[in-house]
Amino acid sequence: MNNILLLGKNGQLGYEAYRVLMCLGKVVAVDYPEIDFTKPKDVIKFVDDQKPDLIFNAAAYTDVDRAEKEIGKAKLINTDTPGELGRYCRRFSIPLIHFSTDYVFDGNKNALYSENDRPNPQNIYGKTKLDGELEIIDSDCNYFIFRTSWVYSMGEGGFVKKVIDWAQKNEELRIVDDQIGNPTWSRNLAILSIVPIIRNLERLLTIFEQKKGIFHLAGGGYTSRFEWAKIIINNIKNEIPLKVQNILPAKTKDFPTPATRPLFSALDCSKFVNEFNLQIPTWEIAMKLMLEKPNK
Repeated sequence: MNNILLLGKNGQLGYEAYRVLMCLGKVVAVDYPEIDFTKPKDVIKFVDDQKPDLIFNAAAYTDVDRAEKEIGKAKLINTDTPGELGRYCRRFSIPLIHFSTDYVFDGNKNALYSENDRPNPQNIYGKTKLDGELEIIDSDCNYFIFRTSWVYSMGEGGFVKKVIDWAQKNEELRIVDDQIGNPTWSRNLAILSIVPIIRNLERLLTIFEQKKGIFHLAGGGYTSRFEWAKIIINNIKNEIPLKVQNILPAKTKDFPTPATRPLFSALDCSKFVNEFNLQIPTWEIAMKLMLEKPNK
């Protein structure tokens, strides 16, 4: 493969994807402010200048609460730009990898969501991500859309770092126990989404033509944010001085936010496992691996 274009290199997913994609060929990796994803036409001009053989779109507007106010910006980044990418990829027969979210669902099923379940987003973020999926599908390009859930790393602003910060500053934490999802390590997400490419480099377009569609791809198994927080703290308490003494369950309604969040949005990833013959590590194992010290 000659040229790979990675959009969104600075995000949790893009950071890890860059380190895998560079093993496959020349990677042009960009993010804001080098490229402004709120200007779809400018993005396409940049893409056209690069003449990529594969586009890996890890760019997204992910601030769920702020999206309720910045509707136009969320739409441009999550819907309009992916749509333009899809149409460009269709015109020039370029495979597209794109990422979406469990928040396209309303959370009322109370069971794992499959790709066949009807989306019904409850917030602007989920709606713009769903509309982005539909734009790509309507473009008729060759695509893999990977819906994922609760992506984490040790980066600032993510749930893991927040829990650690809270545990260092507070003796008691209250964490919601009625939000259920699949914690997904960004490194595993990057690797798993790229392995099908690695296996099919010599027939890349063919594999996209044969298998194009939506796949759920997230950490193995599911849990609540409350249980997730407990495991984070249990795995670091001997490595980092913590102030926390008690972790108590709470309800989502106890913490009002601008955006409504689905309560049970965990994803069934069996289609991905079966189509690509890959195993997804459990979220607990992935969590421990991420938190391990490098010299262990």
